[in-house]
Amino acid sequence: MSEWDVKLNAARRWLLLGVLLLAAAVLAWRAVYLQWIERDFLQGQGDARALRTVELAANRGVIMDRNGEPLAISTPVDSVWVNPQLYLGNQGAAKAEPLAQLLQMDAAELQQRVAERAGREFVYLKRHVSPELANKVTRLKVPGVALQREYRRYYPMAEVTGHVVGFTDIDDRGQEGMELALDERLRGIKGGKRVLKNNMGDVVEDVESIAEPQPGEDMVLSIDRRLQYLAYRELKAAVQTNRARSAAAVILDVHSGEVLAMVNQPSFNPNNRASFESANYRNRAVTDVFEPGSTMKPFTVAAALELGTITPTTTVNTAPGYLRVGSNTIRDAVNYGEIDITKILQKSSNIGATKIALSMSAEQLWKALDRNGFGLSSGSRFPGEADGRIGDYWRWSPVQQASRAYGYGIQVTALQLARAYAVLANDGLLKPISFLRLDAAPQGERVMSADVAAQVRRMLESVISDEGTGRLAKVDGYRIAGKTGTVHRAGRGGYAEDRYAALFAGIAPASRPRLAMVVVVQDPMLGDYHGGQVAAPLFAKVMSGALRLLNIAPDDLQPTQQRHAANRNQAVQASGDVL
Repeated sequence: MSEWDVKLNAARRWLLLGVLLLAAAVLAWRAVYLQWIERDFLQGQGDARALRTVELAANRGVIMDRNGEPLAISTPVDSVWVNPQLYLGNQGAAKAEPLAQLLQMDAAELQQRVAERAGREFVYLKRHVSPELANKVTRLKVPGVALQREYRRYYPMAEVTGHVVGFTDIDDRGQEGMELALDERLRGIKGGKRVLKNNMGDVVEDVESIAEPQPGEDMVLSIDRRLQYLAYRELKAAVQTNRARSAAAVILDVHSGEVLAMVNQPSFNPNNRASFESANYRNRAVTDVFEPGSTMKPFTVAAALELGTITPTTTVNTAPGYLRVGSNTIRDAVNYGEIDITKILQKSSNIGATKIALSMSAEQLWKALDRNGFGLSSGSRFPGEADGRIGDYWRWSPVQQASRAYGYGIQVTALQLARAYAVLANDGLLKPISFLRLDAAPQGERVMSADVAAQVRRMLESVISDEGTGRLAKVDGYRIAGKTGTVHRAGRGGYAEDRYAALFAGIAPASRPRLAMVVVVQDPMLGDYHGGQVAAPLFAKVMSGALRLLNIAPDDLQPTQQRHAANRNQAVQASGDVL
């Protein structure tokens, strides 16, 4: 080998060594660059692909009845979701058919839904699945498909309390009833945590907790579950028996203004969202207005007693059974002749109520109705509550003033009417309505003298006598004060001849009032349609059970005839004024 060849080989060796050293230096520099200079950036990129922040659902507060029994609770459930990027990038479509079968979806529809949302990282496939289905989805191991823990609202009393409690949507937000009214207090605050996920979208490890979820506030309603069930059962039976279109009933604690029971027909099951119909889930006792008919007569009498235009012993000539007011004729069922104020309520005389109303000015009658809460919200804050309407007194003609005396031309809700009867029961104090249990009764506002309220109550006891229109509202062992009502329902072009509302409003026990109750049955189609025949028996059944469930002592310690005679003798003997 020549000297030139030796030098060439040596040069080649040094060149190769230099290339290797340069490559090693580049690799070393690249390692340093990646490990130190670009460390934060690369770690962030890695975390973005594997480290995720997961939202933790908060438990919605429990809704309970006044005795602590649950009316609405939240139970943990899983929902199935997909990360379209992982699903499409890891051949998730290969398992589309079995996944679609589990979720009861069409495979093509599933593929289309994922493809249309390819740019997202989270898409729900099915919400609130059963534990069994959740396990099957997990075992299928579809890339990008995972489970999300949520809460589903459950209502133990179902349709019995549906109208009061209401319901939530699938995202656990209040939609109706007290779920909506108390939504901010019931709703919890969501938490969060960081988790490590693999390329299939599965959680590999919990990294850290960001914030613990805070459960919502538990709420205690004024409703008594026992009374609610009793009222619901009897109302539903009455609707079926009378083939009525709809009905509502309300029971109030007269001292506190608490709603102890409120039921409606038709009803709905809040546990079954698929069966929801807007016509069924509105709370008719709060949202629907109607003309109260003769149940308004006690307030006409009370207004006149307060003004002194009548006394308990004043007599009114109702002969010959009809009365012309302007161009209208007002009629009684029969010619009652000359009767006293008690008899006007007992026999439900329209003529008697008309003459009493016309003994006052329109303004005086309007103020009396306004003071008792008619035409005003009850203050319950129940979603959708109607105000009702009594109209402007300066627009009333004489016949309009007269018609309001016996409950036409005025609109009320069942809750408003029950609240007004609670005024009579509570010696003239008007209490705000509460759907929440109260630790102490509110003071209330005096809108009627205690003496007048007591006088009207005694008169209303005669309505429940054998001679009164409300005799079927009797409750064994208890004195009842109340009033029937039968109203022609308005239709197109005026009042329909074959459509009625049957009403009864009552107080128990009459001697020491504790409960006020209103029953409204709309369009009874089978048999009698009068309030005394349709609504009064329903009142008796529910009130009888309610008085015993609440352990309220009986107060009927003497025969009925003796009691009514005693009530008449208590009235001050006046000069026998005649209207």
